[in-house]
Amino acid sequence: MSEKTIPYKIYLEENEMPTQWYNVRADMKNKPAPLLNPGTLQPMTAEELGAVFCDELVKQELDNDTAYIDIPQEILNFYKMYRPAPLVRAYCLEKKLDTPAKIYYKFEGNNTSGSHKLNSAIAQAYYAKKQGLKGVTTETGAGQWGTALSMACSYLDLDCKVYMVKCSYEQKPFRREVMRTYGASVTPSPSMDTEVGKKILAEHPGTSGSLGCAISEAVEVATTSEGYRYVLGSVLNQVLLHQSIIGMETKAALDKYGITADIIIGCAGGGSNLGGLISPFMGEKLRGEKDYQFIAVEPASCPSFTRGKFAYDFCDTGMVCPLAKMYTLGSGFIPSANHAGGLRYHGMSSTLSQLYADGLMEARSVEQTAVFAAAEQFARVEGILPAPESSHAIKVAIDEALKCKETGEEKTIVFGLTGTGYFDMYAYEAFHDGTMTDYIPTDADLQPGFDAIPRFPGNMM
Repeated sequence: MSEKTIPYKIYLEENEMPTQWYNVRADMKNKPAPLLNPGTLQPMTAEELGAVFCDELVKQELDNDTAYIDIPQEILNFYKMYRPAPLVRAYCLEKKLDTPAKIYYKFEGNNTSGSHKLNSAIAQAYYAKKQGLKGVTTETGAGQWGTALSMACSYLDLDCKVYMVKCSYEQKPFRREVMRTYGASVTPSPSMDTEVGKKILAEHPGTSGSLGCAISEAVEVATTSEGYRYVLGSVLNQVLLHQSIIGMETKAALDKYGITADIIIGCAGGGSNLGGLISPFMGEKLRGEKDYQFIAVEPASCPSFTRGKFAYDFCDTGMVCPLAKMYTLGSGFIPSANHAGGLRYHGMSSTLSQLYADGLMEARSVEQTAVFAAAEQFARVEGILPAPESSHAIKVAIDEALKCKETGEEKTIVFGLTGTGYFDMYAYEAFHDGTMTDYIPTDADLQPGFDAIPRFPGNMM
């Protein structure tokens, strides 16, 4: 197809929006390792998980075999408020870089939450409402997940309790206020509201918090409050399932114009965006139908993939959650206080971890000043102020496009633009003022986290 016939924005019609989620685990030869009960070291049962999560979400979490799962009509109706999301040809960025590469980005910022997180938030809130629950609890880092969940809960008339990482709570007051506008209660974590919060504060006075801390508090409140369950915005299999709508739409848009991707890039914190974007393409690779280069991009200051250990570890700092086999920096790892670019979680999705361990994808870590330089370059030519998290993918997309300029290769690059950065101006201000610094933890800095990873037969690293 002639390049001139490909529009700047490829929109699917409403009736072209996928009606099923795709479960990449069904096509994986090596399935992700099961969650373990930390007391017995046996795989968690549906009954045990049901004390924390909604019943239907437990089924989705444990289902390694069903390739396609129907999206309930009520969720599809909600999706239609902001989906299908556009796949954008970055013509202006290509021209600026003077590259023969063709660059596309899937833009997930066309909703009030400003990110892809709403795709899973509405699904999890829907299943909670269907079960007859009063409300849900959760954690949030940069605030995108908390914002999305507060919107979903408001839509379905559910109570929403959010524990927000303390440094983000202080740095991003507007995110906090959007959540409160939608009716959520927002508490800086760690807090004195929970037993685990009190313990963490006693051990680490003045801590800026971490996602692991906030998860512990949210789980404690959910399991001690009648009619509540805990929901999570990343990492879990169920979340990657819901987020597959991103990849399914991306593939449909590419297929519509006969475009084949060579490189697919996503930012990686816990894995929701990356897993959602690459799922259907990874399925083709697993089935031997096509081959793609997948690149996960993470911050150098929180390098779970590139420097973590592949082992069973706690999903939270308070060590109250199940053990997950993942690339981890240790559940006690807390990113440096200067880390402003998001993607702060100490571990990575078990599904993505297994794919990475099997050599089916690669990972790169990037420093945050370079990330914000790429974000600014992108904003100036493409007209969207990107979220710091997304900007990790932008950085590597630019790197790959410049490689094509050197070699003359006309590769097609696709990356995920997870959302907008209009509530992240504190970080942009630090970059523009020259006060933003890069921090790369030393091996000695990482060792305490590794030392705390549970030791038992078969989990030695």
